[in-house]
Amino acid sequence: MKKHILIVGSGFSGMWSAISAARLAALQNSDELGITVLSPAPELRVRPRFYEENVSGFVAPLTELFTELNIVHLEGSAERIDTKGKTVSWRDKHGRTTVTGYDRLILAAGSQTKRPPIAGLAEFAFDIDQLESAQVFERHLDALSAQPSTPARNTVVVCGGGFTGIELATELPARLRARFGEDTKTKVIVVERGAVVGGRYSEALRDVITEASAALGVEWRLNAGVDAIDAEGVTLTSGERIASATVIWTAGVQAHPLTQQLDAERDGQSRLRVNETLQLPGLPDVYATGDTAHARTDDEGNTALMTCQHAIQLGKFAGHNAAASLLNIEPYPYRQVNYVTCLDLGGWGAVYSEGWDQQVKSVRQEAKKIKMAITNELIYPPAADRKVAFAAADPLAKFV
Repeated sequence: MKKHILIVGSGFSGMWSAISAARLAALQNSDELGITVLSPAPELRVRPRFYEENVSGFVAPLTELFTELNIVHLEGSAERIDTKGKTVSWRDKHGRTTVTGYDRLILAAGSQTKRPPIAGLAEFAFDIDQLESAQVFERHLDALSAQPSTPARNTVVVCGGGFTGIELATELPARLRARFGEDTKTKVIVVERGAVVGGRYSEALRDVITEASAALGVEWRLNAGVDAIDAEGVTLTSGERIASATVIWTAGVQAHPLTQQLDAERDGQSRLRVNETLQLPGLPDVYATGDTAHARTDDEGNTALMTCQHAIQLGKFAGHNAAASLLNIEPYPYRQVNYVTCLDLGGWGAVYSEGWDQQVKSVRQEAKKIKMAITNELIYPPAADRKVAFAAADPLAKFV
């Protein structure tokens, strides 16, 4: 009887988990493994591009790839994990509930925007966290063109100055000009709790972000929190009122709620703490990967971030190790020593840095070319070709 690996999620980590597990089974000439991916659709949603225009196009189909590699896809959403019975209950698009068993479970359900209890946040703020919400935001921008030109219509407030907030804010001036015309005076304001622009980054990287923001006319409100949001704007904790028809929330993410169902230790972002083979201590049949995993990347104390860069490699190791455990093969300890940062800065260009100390290596159009190579090529699924896909899925192959 076949052993069964069930992967929850078809994002970067889930997709690569499946390919990597299939690769190891093929290398061992084994037909003992069945690999199944459970997700709402057999597709990879290219989430790192959701700050861009025409967001509906950032979806890569996976059906041909999965068929080529004998990976089964179940179309539905996981609702309950029973680690004692080794089953996952899931609901399909018709509302029917099915229970699927597993020998090894890989949780690759991803993350979602964290929405604190701020007045009006749920009702009036937009986000670009998921494809559907990014589409809603884009339709809203399109509809603004038909409204009279007012300071509120022409002002966009981005709440949160992290990676997503910076990329969106620096992209917005061009998106607004495309809708309102070159002569309309627009404002993009970033509301940031920290004391400096890009406080999570190195000084060299912060300087570049500050320079690009100034060149693009992007304003920053530092040491600022959001008190309330309504249909006509946002009120900051300082008491400042910003009139705006468009307030976007990009402040903070947390792992998928499924992590709460497991009897395991979690970090402050609800990510499951895993061992070096990405298993949950106390639950050896369960692996966490991507944004659901709190994993050490090296021996220096660094841990994986909630980025596609780490999700891709985490997926390759998780799939390999889950398959290895069923094929009685020694697993690979997860390591991802190299780390780069490539931040899109809209019409100004981009910035590329290397290492955890974020040494800036290139800026403007040179960095923009690197960014486009990453987001338009590197992170997309491999071709539906066994040789190509398996070569890319090797956890020990160079990635970045």
